[in-house]
Amino acid sequence: MTAIVPIMTSHTRELKPVRTLVVDDSVVVRTVIERILNADLRYKVTHKTGSAEHALGYLADNAVDLVLLDIELPGQSGLAALPAILQAGAGLKVAILSGKCEEGSAAAVEALALGASDIVSKPGSGSFGEHFSLALIERLNRLFDGGPAEPVQPRPITPPIVQSAVQPLACLGIGASTGGIHALGQLFHGLAAPLGVPILLTQHLPLSFTVYFAQQLSRMTSLRVKVAETGDLLAPDTVYVAPGDANLRLRKSLHGRVTVQLDPARTPAGNLPGVDPMFASMADVYGAGAAGIVLTGMGRDGMAGAREIVAAGGWIVAQNEASSVVWGMPGSVAGAGLTCALMEPAAMMAFVARRGKVCV
Repeated sequence: MTAIVPIMTSHTRELKPVRTLVVDDSVVVRTVIERILNADLRYKVTHKTGSAEHALGYLADNAVDLVLLDIELPGQSGLAALPAILQAGAGLKVAILSGKCEEGSAAAVEALALGASDIVSKPGSGSFGEHFSLALIERLNRLFDGGPAEPVQPRPITPPIVQSAVQPLACLGIGASTGGIHALGQLFHGLAAPLGVPILLTQHLPLSFTVYFAQQLSRMTSLRVKVAETGDLLAPDTVYVAPGDANLRLRKSLHGRVTVQLDPARTPAGNLPGVDPMFASMADVYGAGAAGIVLTGMGRDGMAGAREIVAAGGWIVAQNEASSVVWGMPGSVAGAGLTCALMEPAAMMAFVARRGKVCV
């Protein structure tokens, strides 16, 4: 087996180690992954186990920031255990490490739909060399550009804003992260008739999943779905998906034409794509005609942008806590008093259609 080369990155300084739990049925794989991660000062493997049941038992008494989870495990599978693992560790991130869950595969998309943050292909036996070590650390660093995960504690909920909309709906933006793919399926299933406006969508996903995610989304709705590109002219009843390596922003010409402008800069919190830039751009271009939906997700992405939409006269709907995999993103906008309603995704589009027609 190729020797593991110690890895030093710019992320290792002045950061608390990312506490990591490795779950794989192979003793060899667990040992190699531990050596790779512990060679980088940014990571510390605090425990490793060969079963999902043992992983859940460990999480019941110990806090971690990251779980590297295999799909094929004895007893309960990694996919079956994923929701419970996310619930057991507030704020943790799960990266699927499997040779049976290639990027773009049905299993990979299912894992992301259940709340996994990324999918990393596991090489065959004897192939854990320096290239894989560097690639693994690079992928994991992307998940922690803002430092180790921290549980989000939203402020007490401020009563929803009850005023009517001041302008008809002109553009709808949707932001989602952990558990968002499943929520989006419910949301679009609740769309009885087209809204007649463009829909912008930012779902936290790696770039390699963007095209496949758009294809999956197109099977959830009769609306046209496309991965956003710079220069796209916004059209009604089309869903524009932010690619995994850029924020979806808008530009309005002197003639009133609104086009897509992709921005590769990460948000201050490290998100790319980010919901905040999308919402802020909508507020700037559409003013009171902008509306946003914030679905399940870890962190606070969307709160700053939602504030700008509300300040411009627009409005925000957020997923309620009971139906969220992680109530970080929707909980943050609710805690800030920026929502006009909290509800399950299946009810959102009917609400948006009713409210979007109101003009007082």
